[in-house]
Amino acid sequence: MTRQRQLVYNIIMAAPEHRTAEEIYDLARAEMPSLARGTVYRNLGILVRDGRIRKLEMPDAPARYDRERRPHPHLICEKCGKVEDLTMPEGLLSPLTAGRAVTGYDLKLYHVCPACRAR
Repeated sequence: MTRQRQLVYNIIMAAPEHRTAEEIYDLARAEMPSLARGTVYRNLGILVRDGRIRKLEMPDAPARYDRERRPHPHLICEKCGKVEDLTMPEGLLSPLTAGRAVTGYDLKLYHVCPACRAR
């Protein structure tokens, strides 16, 4: 793994936040000032393709990158865009997937987070 790719990977793995490519780029540039934006985007694509991270497509917002590779639901604030992992009880999807060879899913639930509700 190249130094640049390792840096991008380490940034994603270091925190539970679901960061955008631009946020990852800003953090990577702080450690490696000569790093180009295109290098970060290219390495994110490679990490997704290789199954090391997941890319979360967001409607009307930049994609986010997730260190957790297994399929799991997300809770997204409609106001600030914060993305959180949700834990789903085992077997909850079984009635929906019975008899099907499901290879993955992308479940996003939208809400207004407590911080935004307080404003």
